[in-house]
Amino acid sequence: MTEAALAIKNLSKRFGGVMAIADVSVTVPDGSLTAVVGPNGAGKTTLFNLVTNLYPADSGAIDFYGRSIRGCAPGEIARLGLIRTFQSARIFPGMTAHENVLAGAHMHLGVPTWQHMLWFTSARREEQALAAKADRLLELVGLASFRDVAATDLPMGAQKILEVVRALMAEPRLLLLDEPAAGLNDAETADLAELLRAVRDSGVTVIVVEHNMSLVMGVADQVVVLDAGSIVASGSPREIQQDKRVIAAYIGAEA
Repeated sequence: MTEAALAIKNLSKRFGGVMAIADVSVTVPDGSLTAVVGPNGAGKTTLFNLVTNLYPADSGAIDFYGRSIRGCAPGEIARLGLIRTFQSARIFPGMTAHENVLAGAHMHLGVPTWQHMLWFTSARREEQALAAKADRLLELVGLASFRDVAATDLPMGAQKILEVVRALMAEPRLLLLDEPAAGLNDAETADLAELLRAVRDSGVTVIVVEHNMSLVMGVADQVVVLDAGSIVASGSPREIQQDKRVIAAYIGAEA
């Protein structure tokens, strides 16, 4: 049996009188790509916020490779290898595209900060290795020509891709992507699909919240459909496409 990268059991969260997440259970196999879909307000981003403990869950369990992470600090969760992005691109202003990518490696610096400040030989070697890795990732996603451009000057689509690349610099075991295709044109979306498949094939487990159903159906191993905080369907893309509830509520409505 494939090990579960993430096991969510009976997770619930209420905000005042609104049940944002209601008794949700999801198992994400190691090395898989899972898509979470649903209408606006369905609870998709809230689910990510509970997993990463930006919001504390009211009840339920969250296990990351068999270890409970419910209640752990967000920084601790990130250090374990669970990395996320957000709906709107969070690019560091005043930094180039290359510097933004390098920022993703801060948790994995092996040389003490004071040695970096004094520019020790070991620090120089580490920075050179990280810079080379960042360059390879920028080349991989077609952003090498923007290496030294201020990240805030990039088109929104490029900023979204840059955020994914920065997350990869953190060497995630599980990558949570919140609407990575938002703001992308068709060509950029196709490039994103190729990148997501490559990330999954490299051994990184991926969970993506997404509204672009064409992208979802083309890359996901399993799809989870949320509505009003509850799971209404889950299965393979083919099964979801044939689910009458999903067709009526989401795919059919969008069409």
